[in-house]
Amino acid sequence: MTGFDLSSVAVGGLGLTGRALAEALLARGHHVIVADDQPEAIMEAASKLAIEVVDATSEEQLDEALSKVDLVVPSPGIPRYHNLLRMADKKGIAVLSELDVGAFWDHRPRAAVTGTNGKTTVTELTAQILNNSEIKAAAVGNTEVSFVAALADQFDENEVLVVEASSFALDRVQHFRAQSAAWLNLSPDHLDWHGDFESYALAKAKIFHGQSSDDFAIVPNELGPLASWLPKLEAQRVTFGLSAGDVHCTQSVLSAHGEKVIDISDLPLARPHDLLNACASVALSLSMGASIHGARETLCDFQGLPHRMELVATSKKVRFFNDSKATTPHATVAGVGGLDAVVLIAGGRNKGLDLGELASLRSQLRAVVAIGDASEDVIEIFRGDLPVAIANSMEDAVSLAFDYAVRFRADVVLSPACASFDWYSNYVERGDEFKHIVGELNERREVT
Repeated sequence: MTGFDLSSVAVGGLGLTGRALAEALLARGHHVIVADDQPEAIMEAASKLAIEVVDATSEEQLDEALSKVDLVVPSPGIPRYHNLLRMADKKGIAVLSELDVGAFWDHRPRAAVTGTNGKTTVTELTAQILNNSEIKAAAVGNTEVSFVAALADQFDENEVLVVEASSFALDRVQHFRAQSAAWLNLSPDHLDWHGDFESYALAKAKIFHGQSSDDFAIVPNELGPLASWLPKLEAQRVTFGLSAGDVHCTQSVLSAHGEKVIDISDLPLARPHDLLNACASVALSLSMGASIHGARETLCDFQGLPHRMELVATSKKVRFFNDSKATTPHATVAGVGGLDAVVLIAGGRNKGLDLGELASLRSQLRAVVAIGDASEDVIEIFRGDLPVAIANSMEDAVSLAFDYAVRFRADVVLSPACASFDWYSNYVERGDEFKHIVGELNERREVT
């Protein structure tokens, strides 16, 4: 990353990643200014770090701040049209992603994962497979630990960082490179942030930036929409899929490069999207040196992650699944697609996506309960075909859904297909409330 000066840096935002960036820069002796749209909200945290804060909504303050810095590093969620980035570009000040800065400091081997759905699961699974193969590894990035937060001046050069890379983080990547990179899938998402599908897809494609013939590119055997956006790959291509690919599943076995990994019957989770995630994780981890034994051991024990088709409880033979992480129609279709009879709780704040994709679930749905800002749009998709209702709270939604489920002998799935920001701070809060309400329902109805 030659040619860039890190001596004085403007960091955009002081959230999880922004704070980690600021702390890492300060620890290395660099001057830091933080630009934030709500400076009052971060003043206490900034004062503890002894860093200057400017109001990012004030062009005057930004102009003065940018005259003092050599580089701008935005937090991943800051949109490309934000004042800070617009003015930095206008002034010719270099803008780098968090991934670029981290790569400049830390030279441990890296695997990277992107995709519209399944990123976190594949990132966590890959790290676990590596650890069970006696290769030290950590899951970082768009997780609870940001990439920069995982960096250290002293580190084990053999440890692998498995980086979950969102489209936000990849959007401005110029120098970050992963020895093995996986692009899992592609469907519309975050169009409110990227502006259009092309910009979103091009950001995702940067996962393969800088790779050479010594590296590995992990892609689906059936590319689907990804085919139009996949760049020319310099790396060695490794494919995964449900029925074909270097790593794939038959009806009874998951195999990799012609070698059996595990019997499907031994997997705790074996719905189609679970199998795809497993295949991608095996492909990525093996490319980083993992063993078949490590993959088998990990997959045998993996019970999934919270808020991703998480089985919460069973009441009167009705199963309750929390799929709050499903913030796009594609994610909802993928998750619910493995069930036979479902009462769907969906809605929230639409991210500019076509919710009509949910119509493909009609044959599996028995009723729909809509929530949040997009409730009318959700109802309109199914009106006349299925029993539908609008709930004004999660408690009402669970109650309505349970009544439908008992009537139709179906499962209840919270899989919103929308963001959570109309009612909640994030998808975790939404999923946690759903689980809490289901728990209370269990107590009232003496559930087994």
